[in-house]
Amino acid sequence: MMAPYFVEILARNGDVLHRHKADALPIRLGRSYDNDIILDDAHSAAAHAIVDLDEQGKLVLRDLGSKNGTYARGKRQTEVVLGGDTVVRLGHTRLRIRAADFPVPAEIADTTMHGWEGATPATIGLVLIAVFSCLETWLSDVEPFALIRYLLVLASSLAAGLLWSGVWALSNRLFGSHARMGRHLFILGSGLAVVGVWRAASSTMAYAWSAEGFTRYGNLVSLAIVCGMLFFHLKTIKPHLTKQFATTATIMMLVGAGLMLMANLQGTGRLSDELYMSVLLPPEVKRSPDRSVDQFMGNAAKLKSDTDAARARGVKDGADDAADDDDDGSAE
Repeated sequence: MMAPYFVEILARNGDVLHRHKADALPIRLGRSYDNDIILDDAHSAAAHAIVDLDEQGKLVLRDLGSKNGTYARGKRQTEVVLGGDTVVRLGHTRLRIRAADFPVPAEIADTTMHGWEGATPATIGLVLIAVFSCLETWLSDVEPFALIRYLLVLASSLAAGLLWSGVWALSNRLFGSHARMGRHLFILGSGLAVVGVWRAASSTMAYAWSAEGFTRYGNLVSLAIVCGMLFFHLKTIKPHLTKQFATTATIMMLVGAGLMLMANLQGTGRLSDELYMSVLLPPEVKRSPDRSVDQFMGNAAKLKSDTDAARARGVKDGADDAADDDDDGSAE
């Protein structure tokens, strides 16, 4: 290992917080000011550890009898052989030591899409949030038009959108070096727009072709869209962890879908979100063939007979239970 040596102080996620250069060995680490590397950590000792070469010429870190110890690979150790990727913990300080000849990986492609930062994506995102909230209010509004109601919805939705994106931007600043507030607003606005388009399209297809599955299980698709939105939020923070974030989003979607289906089954006895088609559109939209009056009456008669049979079975079961109770009382 070639001098000089670089002591890198690491964050919990592995990012380098500080990098200190040491021109020669040994390197002393601790809180006191006579060390080569001063640790700003109340849990480290005044003279915590020393880095030097052992008899075989390997770079090692030796603990100097500190109270809280030195940890590597999850175990407390008095001496650690250091490779370029060996992470040790002194108190609450995580660090690694690399020599000047440590090989660095090849430059990775820039996938951060710098063009989608700043005012342009932020404006688009805010517009999409505003359109989505106002359109949802208009579609569900059953009262006479009142401008103040729409203004309140608009203000609250924009405030919620800014808060949501602000939390992601703060995380982006802490873990990814740049806030990218505009891009997070764009991701949120695009996600809400896709959800709105899906709801409108699924309701139309369900009514036009009598395909109730589009609406009965439509919330599962909305859940998938939300998980996709979370994936892009995470990918914006750490672009190189695409596979891990895709796996995380998939697991979240599967768990959420399972919980949603279980809640439907417990609440209504069925897995679907709704028992009937809740959206009615003009007859001109209908594309499936109409059923005749005779078919309708036949289905109604079958439903009536099934209901009468179920009621009769219920009455019989109740009478049998009452008779059993009477027999038990007489025996006593």
